[in-house]
Amino acid sequence: MNYTELAPSYIRAIAPYQPGKPIPELAREFGLDPATIVKLASNENPLGASPRAIAAMHEAIASIALYPDGNGFDLKSALSQRYAVELTNVVLGNGSNDILELIAHAFLAPGDKAVFSDHAFAVYPLATQAVGATGISTKAKNYGHDLQAMLAAAIEHRSKVVFIANPNNPTGTYIGEVEMLAFLRALPKDILVVLDEAYNEYLPEEYRYDSVGYLKDFPNLIISRTFSKAYGLAGLRVGYAIAHEQVADMLNRVRQPFNVNSVAQAAAVAALQDKEFVRQTFLLNQSGMAQVTNGLRKLGLLHIPSLGNFVSFKVAGAGDIFRRLLQLGVIVRPVANYAMPDFLRVSIGTEQENARFLSALEQAIGESK
Repeated sequence: MNYTELAPSYIRAIAPYQPGKPIPELAREFGLDPATIVKLASNENPLGASPRAIAAMHEAIASIALYPDGNGFDLKSALSQRYAVELTNVVLGNGSNDILELIAHAFLAPGDKAVFSDHAFAVYPLATQAVGATGISTKAKNYGHDLQAMLAAAIEHRSKVVFIANPNNPTGTYIGEVEMLAFLRALPKDILVVLDEAYNEYLPEEYRYDSVGYLKDFPNLIISRTFSKAYGLAGLRVGYAIAHEQVADMLNRVRQPFNVNSVAQAAAVAALQDKEFVRQTFLLNQSGMAQVTNGLRKLGLLHIPSLGNFVSFKVAGAGDIFRRLLQLGVIVRPVANYAMPDFLRVSIGTEQENARFLSALEQAIGESK
């Protein structure tokens, strides 16, 4: 018997999400010393985690035999104070990916439609397809979201959800406040807007605006954020949504009771208070972005200007260059599955990691000629 046939057709059609290659896997594959490998594939924080968060984790381990607080009171309280919202506006997730899937499970069903952009985060179509709904992907504008095209598609197809990443992954493109507000005002209020701000902490001050404050005027808005990037807690998987209390209530109805473990909750509370660590993370990313993009220019390579902690660049024979970089012990991310076959994406690392990447890239390009 073919047991795959027991699953619905829309599940069988899913191409699983491909994460960045782990260091141990690459070490086994090419016989490399793990200590010499540089991983710049998954937009992780090169500074690691906040010392406060690490200390909180050690303390939380003492109670690991007990189930975590299923309501996440301490973390939700810290978030509600930070963003001046009620506890009922906050939903916790096992990473922000979990939040995206909760939205799909709560508000999409077979026959429903969701809109997202070409070159946007791969989880949007995956989460949509996993519940049997139909994804509508609109053409990008300069590798970023074309909000006018998304607005037209959402209205034409009577969509229930629109997914917007800001900044976008993997392109790093960004939507400013004027354009975002115009979109929200024009969109019917019975269509939910998911504003995925996983990289919000990397924005320079002049690009930031109070998206959480928009909830007062746009109750159809859901803001999704994560502790995996700037806060350095990717291995713990903790994210959150801020939404209208009725929307949050629906998300909590499909949320697993203990979806965020106790160690993750404690670490996130501590990380949220460590503003100095986030500041250092931001500054390192700013200097690293300049180092990497300047290096790409010297190699004659075009890149997409990015406001995240990564940059996508165009290179001939991207697939071959990616494989050669692996052999040289440098892990970046191919983005052919984002309809960008000539691009690779590299995360911003430490000064030494960035230099290692640029040196290996120059070598790989030279060998390909």
